[in-house]
Amino acid sequence: MSKALVCVVTGASRGVGRGVALALGAAGATVYVTGRSVKEGDSPLPGTVGQTAADVTAAGGTGIAVACDHGDDAQVAALFERVRREHGRLDILVNCAIAIPDALTVPGPFWQKPLKMTELLDVGLRSTYVASHCAAGLLIAARGLVVNISSAGSRCYMHGPAYGVGKAGTDKMSFDMAHDFKPAGVSVVSLWPGLVRTERSERVCAAEPEKYGDSFDSAETPQFIGRVVLALYGDAECLEKRSGGVFYTAELASQYGVQDIDGAQPPSPRAYFGTPPEFSPVVVE
Repeated sequence: MSKALVCVVTGASRGVGRGVALALGAAGATVYVTGRSVKEGDSPLPGTVGQTAADVTAAGGTGIAVACDHGDDAQVAALFERVRREHGRLDILVNCAIAIPDALTVPGPFWQKPLKMTELLDVGLRSTYVASHCAAGLLIAARGLVVNISSAGSRCYMHGPAYGVGKAGTDKMSFDMAHDFKPAGVSVVSLWPGLVRTERSERVCAAEPEKYGDSFDSAETPQFIGRVVLALYGDAECLEKRSGGVFYTAELASQYGVQDIDGAQPPSPRAYFGTPPEFSPVVVE
C-alpha cells in the first residue's frame, strides 16, 4: 500500500481486537489500540493495550496504546479527537470492544443470569455506534472502512438473548450506517468470524475439552480476521458490492485468497449456523 494506513481497533488488549491490530501492524499501519487493561491483572485474562501496541510496532507498524473505557462517551470522543489532531483522517475503524460477562457461557435461561448480561448492549452494541459516530468525519476525510465484529449469534441462539440481540443489532446498524455513509465513500461491513483461538476460548477449551471437540483444530486465529479486514480495504469494489453486508470471514478470505498465519484456510461455519441476513432496500426517511 502506498501510504501508511491510520487505523483504530477498539477492544484490542486481547482477543480478536489484538489479532486485528497485529495484522494491520504487519501491513505497516499506524494502529491506535484501545482497551481498559493497562497493566496485567486488570483482567482475569492476559493482555494490555500497551503490550498490543508494542507488538504492533514489532510487527512493522506503529502501535499507539490508548486506555479507553468504551462505556464512557467522553473518553471515546477524546480518542478520536486525538486521531484528528495527529493525523486528520482515519482509514480503518474496527469495532471489537465488548463487555464479556462472567456468565456468558453458563447454560440456563436469561432470567437466571445476572442483569449484568445487559452490559453486552452497552460495550458492544452501543459502543460501536458511539465510536462510529465520533469517527465519522475522519472516515469521510479518508473514504475509509468500518468493520464491525459481529457473530452468527445474530441468527441462532447463542449465549442467550442479550448476546443475540447485540449481534443482530450490530448487523442491522452496519447496514444502516452503510446507507448513510455511501455518498461520502465510506464502506461499512459486519464480519462473522468462526471459532477463534483467543485467550478466552483457549482457556475454555483447556477446562472443557469436549466443548469444541475437533472444531478447535481448524479455528481461526485473531490475525486471520485482520488479514480479511486488509483485503476488504484493498478491494476497490467494496463500497459498491460489500458495504452494508454481513459476511463470514472464512468466506471472504476464500474469495480474496487470504490464508491464516499458518497457511491454513479455515472453513466457513455457514452449514452449521446458517446464512447471514439480507436487509430490504426500502428507505424510509
